[in-house]
Amino acid sequence: MSKVLIKGNEAVIRGALLAGCKNFFGYPITPASEIAEAAAYYFPLLGGTFLQAESEIGAINMVYGAASFSTRCMTASSSPGISLKMEGISYLAGAELPCVIIDVMRGGPGLGNIAPEQSDYNQIVKGGGHGNYRLITLAPNSAQEMCDLTMLAFELSDKYRNPAVVLADGIIGQMMEPVEFPEPVQVIPERPWAVRGTQDSHNLICSIQLDPDLLEKHNLHLQAKYAKMAKDEIRFEAIRCDDAEHIFIGYGIVSRILHSVVETLRAEGIKAGLFRPITLFPFPTPQFDAFAKDPKIKSLFVCELSAGQMVDDVRLAVNGKKPVNLHTRMGGNVPTVKEIVDKFKESR
Repeated sequence: MSKVLIKGNEAVIRGALLAGCKNFFGYPITPASEIAEAAAYYFPLLGGTFLQAESEIGAINMVYGAASFSTRCMTASSSPGISLKMEGISYLAGAELPCVIIDVMRGGPGLGNIAPEQSDYNQIVKGGGHGNYRLITLAPNSAQEMCDLTMLAFELSDKYRNPAVVLADGIIGQMMEPVEFPEPVQVIPERPWAVRGTQDSHNLICSIQLDPDLLEKHNLHLQAKYAKMAKDEIRFEAIRCDDAEHIFIGYGIVSRILHSVVETLRAEGIKAGLFRPITLFPFPTPQFDAFAKDPKIKSLFVCELSAGQMVDDVRLAVNGKKPVNLHTRMGGNVPTVKEIVDKFKESR
């Protein structure tokens, strides 16, 4: 199949349609607006539904309704809009409803600006709504992965009956790159639990459990499900890590910059490697534990477009066995290769 030059935001929608998504409910916000624009164009053409809600809160609750039925559905927004969706996301997780949420991150807090950041990590990975829930979280670093990981998000969401998030920074959403689109999904899993509106089916899906023992039982069920995700669904990319003495860690656009950092340092005789988490939840903790136990690895260097959020998970995973250094940029600023190389050399 030939490649198409396309924005990451539009690749999301084409990937969703190839995955069999039938309903999009959203509200435009920069730098994610092209997702809603593409959905408004493509979904009706292919027999699906696009609905611009009156607000982000309205959109996520429409997703709740559609997800209760036997259909794949999605929404998309950027950081302040995702904040407004958080109560609904908690409800979706509590009711075990599969859906896909795209978050194209921008600068914050508050309204911030429309430039790229990665400061929604804690909000998404740790659960920004109430309760003991987790979201499957996938982090693309290219327009191709905006398509591919959206398709994977639908697959994992159905597999585990859990919301899945594609967490992209503003650069990945806005950049144009060649994308090769796969064949459409032919079989979508049955949903025997779904609302049918008939006498012989479930007609209500909710997350309320007024009895403390029943709610505790439900929470234990959810935790067991999250533990299975952590065992079976970790995804990552490791580049030149086999002989590396210094491991650079980043996701999204930062991982692409770090790739050049690694090559620059290798040219200087420094054995550097790149580790890119693709699943932020489940986090690739076993791989970091292996780094911690590897005697040739001298340090880990995390780079984020935030004040430092993923770095907490890296430090927990290595458990003090290796030094973990951090370089951050915020406000929509993106580090250069030279800047990171200089910061790394200062930290040695």
